[in-house]
Amino acid sequence: MSKIKETSTNFANKQALADECPEAYAANIIGGQWALVICSWLFNGKLRFGELRKLLPNITERMLTLQLRKLEEHKIVKRTVYAEVPPRVEYELTAIGYELKPIIKQLEEWGAKHKAQNIN
Repeated sequence: MSKIKETSTNFANKQALADECPEAYAANIIGGQWALVICSWLFNGKLRFGELRKLLPNITERMLTLQLRKLEEHKIVKRTVYAEVPPRVEYELTAIGYELKPIIKQLEEWGAKHKAQNIN
């Protein structure tokens, strides 16, 4: 995932839109296929990195790490490190992360309907 340079016009435009439009702000946080799928799996409870990796076989470790960091930065996901040997790290949704459940469910229903209409 390439990061937009903070000095670029694209970054400035994206930032201005997010500042003015709550929908754009939200889409910047959960937009993209991986963030939505990660949240969907975490609705079922805490998962370790390796468990998420198995549930998302087409994601690279780097992309999973970047997505989890982004979700953690935006307080959607909480990362807990346990002082064990070997170290155990678990990811879970925060309260605001769980608020995405009906929104993602609605996207799922819309996606299934739209996909079915476009196949015919």
